[in-house]
Amino acid sequence: MDAGPASGRATAAGRPCGRWMAARVPETRTLDGTAMDAAMLGVRRRALLVSGIGFFTDAYDLFVIGIVSILLKGQWHLGAGELALLNAVMLGAAFLGALAFGRLADVIGRTRVYWMSAAMMVLAAVGSALSPSLAVLIVFRFLLGFGVGGDYPVSAVLMSEYAHHSNRGRMIGLVFSAQAIGLIVGPLTALALLGGGAGSDLTWRLLLGLGAIPAAAAVWLRRTMPEPPRYAARPAAGSRQRGKAPGARELLASRRLLLTLAGTAGCWFLLDYAYYGNTISAPQIISFISPHASQTQTIAIQLAIFAVAAVPGYVLAIARMDRIGHRRLQLAGFIVMGACFAVIGLVPGMTTAVVPFLLAYGISYFFAEFGPNVTTFVLPGELFPTRLRATGHGISAGVGKLGAFIGVFLFPVLQHSLGLRGTLLLTAGISVLGALLTLVLPEPAGRTLEDISGEADLIAEAEQAIRDAVEA
Repeated sequence: MDAGPASGRATAAGRPCGRWMAARVPETRTLDGTAMDAAMLGVRRRALLVSGIGFFTDAYDLFVIGIVSILLKGQWHLGAGELALLNAVMLGAAFLGALAFGRLADVIGRTRVYWMSAAMMVLAAVGSALSPSLAVLIVFRFLLGFGVGGDYPVSAVLMSEYAHHSNRGRMIGLVFSAQAIGLIVGPLTALALLGGGAGSDLTWRLLLGLGAIPAAAAVWLRRTMPEPPRYAARPAAGSRQRGKAPGARELLASRRLLLTLAGTAGCWFLLDYAYYGNTISAPQIISFISPHASQTQTIAIQLAIFAVAAVPGYVLAIARMDRIGHRRLQLAGFIVMGACFAVIGLVPGMTTAVVPFLLAYGISYFFAEFGPNVTTFVLPGELFPTRLRATGHGISAGVGKLGAFIGVFLFPVLQHSLGLRGTLLLTAGISVLGALLTLVLPEPAGRTLEDISGEADLIAEAEQAIRDAVEA
C-alpha cells in the first residue's frame, strides 16, 4: 500500500535529515519502505538542485570538447590521432573516477565524495583553459574526467535515495536532464563568442574555463548536504548480511547481483559507444555530409539537432517513464535507435542528402533521450542494495564511459576505413545488442528501493532486534 509524501509516522519536518536519521533510526523503518520515502520530503528539492547543477557541469565539460577540438585542429596543427586522444581522454578518466568514487561513496558517505569530485572539476577546468600545449591540456582533461566520473554514481544514488518510489524515475531523470542544458549551452556559447569577434584561441579557452563556474557552485552547495536517511541508517538495516562477504566482494559472490550488474553496465557500455561516438564526433559527421559548411554553420547545425531532437526526448522521458516503465522505455529506445542507424547505413544516398540524413539522425537522437541515455543512468541507482548502490552504479557508469572512450576514439578511425555508412551500420548492431541485454533486468518502476533490493526483510529484522533490546 502506497503512502504519499505527507503520510506515515516518520515525517522529518523541521529536523536536519541526516543527523535526525542517524539518531532516530527506528522511526524510519517500515517493511515496505514507504515511511522511509516520506521522511525525506524536506530535502528532495535541494537534492535535485545540487545534483542537477553538478550534472549540467558534467555534460558541458564532456561534450564541449567536440567544438574545442575543431578550433584547436588548425591552431595547434593536430592530426587525427591527436584529435581522437583529446576527445576521448576525459571519458577514459571518467571510467576510473566512477569506479573509485562510486566505491568510496558506499564506504565514507555520499555527500563527502560529492563535494570532493566537484572540487577536482573546478581545478581541472581552470587548468584546461590555461593549458599551453596539447600534453598539458590532456593531463587536465584527464583530471576533469576523473572528477566527472565520480559525479555520475553519487548524483544518481543521492537522488534515488531521497526520491519517493512513485516518481523516482522522474526525479532521477530530472537530474540527468541537466545534460540537455549542457549540450545546448556549449554550442550557444561558442556561437556567441565567435560571432562577437573572439578569436579561436580565446574562444576555446573560455569554453573550457567556464565549466569551473557551475562546478564551484556545486562545491559550495554540497558541503552542507545531509546524507540520505537510507544511507545514514544503513548499519541498523543489516549492511553485512549473515553468511555473505562484506563490501564489494558481496557483489562478486551473488549471482543475482552479478546478472544485474552485467545488465546495467553492459547496456550503458553499448549505449555510450553509440551515443558519445556520434555526439562528440557530430561536427565531423556534419562536415562529411555538408563539406562546404563553415565552422559557425557546423556548430549551428549541431545545436539545432540537440534543440529539436534531444531536448524533447529528455522532456518526454521525464514525464512518462514512471508510467511506461524504466526497463520498457530502455528496450524501445534501443530498438528505434538501431532502426534509424540501419536506415542511414542501408539506404543509398542517405549520407549525402542533408535533409533525409538529419531527419533519421534526429529521430535516433530523440529515442536515445526518450530511452537508454536516460534509463541507463536511472536503473543502476535503483537495482542494487543500499550498501552497494553507489558501487554498482559506479561500475556501471565507469564501464559506460569505457564504451564512450572506445566509441569516440574509434569513430574517426572506423569512418576512414568503413565510411560513414559502415560505421553507422556497426552502431545499429550495437543498439540491437543493447535491446537484448536489457531483457535481463527487472522492472523497478513504482517499487520501493527496499522491495527491489530485498532489504525489506533486513529492515524487519532490525526493527525486531531494536524492540527486543528495548523490552530487555
